[in-house]
Amino acid sequence: MATLELSIQDEEVAAPVGRKPKLGLLFWIASAWVAIILSLAILAPVLPLQNPTDMDMLERRAAFSGEHWLGTDGLGRDELARLIFGARVSLTVGLIAPMIGLVIGGALGLLAGYFRGRFETLVVGSMDVLLAFPPLIFALAVVAYLGQSVPNLTIVLGVLGIPAFMRVARAATLTLARREFVIAAEALGASHARILLRELLPNVILPLLAFFLLGVAVTIVVEGALSFLGLGVPPPMPSWGSMIGEGRDSLDVAPRLAFLPAAALFATVLAFNLVGDTLRALTDPRQGAL
Repeated sequence: MATLELSIQDEEVAAPVGRKPKLGLLFWIASAWVAIILSLAILAPVLPLQNPTDMDMLERRAAFSGEHWLGTDGLGRDELARLIFGARVSLTVGLIAPMIGLVIGGALGLLAGYFRGRFETLVVGSMDVLLAFPPLIFALAVVAYLGQSVPNLTIVLGVLGIPAFMRVARAATLTLARREFVIAAEALGASHARILLRELLPNVILPLLAFFLLGVAVTIVVEGALSFLGLGVPPPMPSWGSMIGEGRDSLDVAPRLAFLPAAALFATVLAFNLVGDTLRALTDPRQGAL
């Protein structure tokens, strides 16, 4: 009996304090959907698709057929081609804009969390000023002033994402800046640049990459909202948001014209959220053993 009690106690001591979440079925389904959408968007120019801007007024709102697998829209344009080419626009903005926030915001957060002092106050204060502007109103005003184009929209959304990435990087750096491996590097005479690049950055980049996927989902939604309002990419270039807006006029006779791009937008945003949230939980140090 005593031996049994000792073995149980040993197992309890050896058990980890926290358990990291496992990669479940939903994660792999979401990852597969993201991979499919990215592949279709990249390969769109070489796929056997019709031109997404070619109009045929005799085939307006045509039903599903062998020639038009998902039918045509209100101007006789192939709906499948517009969905796939619309994914190129939505994913281009959705991926590049968060990259701007990741690079600039991540660098500022890393430096602010390490050096602290006046530099941290300046960085945090400037981010608070940027956050004071309502994001959607700010994006509407800038896009309306600079003009509708993919680069302008991408830059605006990228700038709006800088404060969020800065806060994530700063919070991660603050928890690591006084850890043993950083103190040991300082004691060995390592320079600030070496500590930042060799010691802190590899540990800070993991939560930033997880947050990046969540930022992609948010950016796709914002791009869709701006395109829905007519301030996204200029026509006739297809975008999921603009396709939903165009489908409003056909809800009574062809609701699929609004439902199909809305479903694609919903599934893609949900997939990026699921993948990003799972990776965020995996990279959260609070989930690991102490």
